[in-house]
Amino acid sequence: MASIVAIEHVTLDGVFQAPGRADEDTRNGFAHGGWGNPGSDPKMQEVIGHAMAGGWSLLAGRTTYEDLHEAWAVRQPASPMTRALTGARKFVASHDAGYEPRWENSALLAGDAGETVRALKQGHDEALIVFGSGKLLRALMRHGLVDELVLMVHPQGRGGAARITGTQRFFLYG
Repeated sequence: MASIVAIEHVTLDGVFQAPGRADEDTRNGFAHGGWGNPGSDPKMQEVIGHAMAGGWSLLAGRTTYEDLHEAWAVRQPASPMTRALTGARKFVASHDAGYEPRWENSALLAGDAGETVRALKQGHDEALIVFGSGKLLRALMRHGLVDELVLMVHPQGRGGAARITGTQRFFLYG
């Protein structure tokens, strides 16, 4: 059985919308994209690399899947990350049964995420890594399917954006 590991960049006020690029996710008028780049450091990359060590597959919601495809398979030149993402098995969760994933090594999980991901988790043999995918992540957390949540906490606030928990408060306990 696979474990599900969600790796999320998040601000102190719980925002995890659009950490990578200004144009990454402007839904609901969010104009502060790219906030994660200045706060990224080698230790964060080391933690991400550790979580992805060994066999892994990507699990993403449709919006994040399409963004990753555009950013890494279309825009980026060949690099170790491009090769890793392209070569990995990718599972895209969508309510649209007619959706056709365009990236090689991709499979559609159509329907209710709780049901489809639970079945995938039970029959899959590699870690399922989730990046972003806010709507999917919240559904997986509601169904108790996330085994590990790796939070890369950036010491800043953004406000007015999508949050992991969907609330204003975010608590960290040691």
